Amino acid sequence: MIDLSTKYMGLQLRTPLVASASPLSQEIDGICRLEEAGASAIVLYSLFEEQLRLEQLELEDRLSTGTESFAEAVSFFPQPREFHLGPEGYLNHIRRAKNAVSIPIIASLNGATAGGWTEYARQIEQAGADALECNIYFLATDPEVSSREVEQRYLDIVAAVRSAVTIPVAVKISPFFSNMANMAKRLDAVGANGLVLFNRFYQPDINLEELEIEPNVLLSTPQALRLPLTWIGILYGRLRASLAATSGVHGPEDVIKLLMVGADVTMLCSVLLRNGVGHLRKIENGLLKWMEEHEYESVRQMQGSMSQLRCPDPSAFERAQYMRAVKGMRHVTVSGREAWKILNRR
Repeated sequence: MIDLSTKYMGLQLRTPLVASASPLSQEIDGICRLEEAGASAIVLYSLFEEQLRLEQLELEDRLSTGTESFAEAVSFFPQPREFHLGPEGYLNHIRRAKNAVSIPIIASLNGATAGGWTEYARQIEQAGADALECNIYFLATDPEVSSREVEQRYLDIVAAVRSAVTIPVAVKISPFFSNMANMAKRLDAVGANGLVLFNRFYQPDINLEELEIEPNVLLSTPQALRLPLTWIGILYGRLRASLAATSGVHGPEDVIKLLMVGADVTMLCSVLLRNGVGHLRKIENGLLKWMEEHEYESVRQMQGSMSQLRCPDPSAFERAQYMRAVKGMRHVTVSGREAWKILNRR
């Protein structure tokens, strides 16, 4: 009997397949369908920092300016009337989700500053969430803000939330740090129980007919897997925090690769939005089949086996391999038709 179980931030999960924050968890029916399809845990649709400000300050006009995009939705930053759930509704959503399913429910807070998070983190814990994911969405655009200030903002948020609750706290971050390994170590030091790698920043597009900035949210492709695969492979064994991979997880092969470099769980969103929640079962069956064919008895047996710490060639994660890859391109020739196919697969 193959054992697919894993631990994530101390939570015992049936498999490493976790449904990440997305519109699929907006409704209780969707949450139940995710559990039925095989999700071992669900990260709920995010409660946004701006929603907390709206409740606290009752200033809706503060939400009617700017056009920020965010990580889990498929539209630009919504107007107040477009928020799926207000703060109180979100807490009730947690309670209903916990009553509806038996798998862990991970709440999600999305924002960029420490203010206002701690009180709602406490309320989220009281509502019954098994863990909390801090989805820190901050794109530094002010040339006067230093990298030190940017990093400190992340650390302050995680430290504040960690001190406010007893449930596990994960932090979903971007890869845009000058030293990702050092930043991961510092987040681990301030108490992050898990790191979710990585948040994707959605960039706007321009409507040439209307001459307006408009949303351009693209679902991930399998090519996006390389970034979390690289950094999880580097960080495995160097942190206390659990490691979750998100972005680019589309099939059983993706899950296997991420487990081998050291992921504790793999989070799925885009593939479920494209193919439906039933695709979870296909991925699980594909994972079981591969493990059986390659004589693996458990997920634990394969975890970290191809990480930098255990890889026969540790330089494969570093610059030495970059030179070899570039040199290898000299011998690659493709026809015009083949090149077109390659470009259109991206």
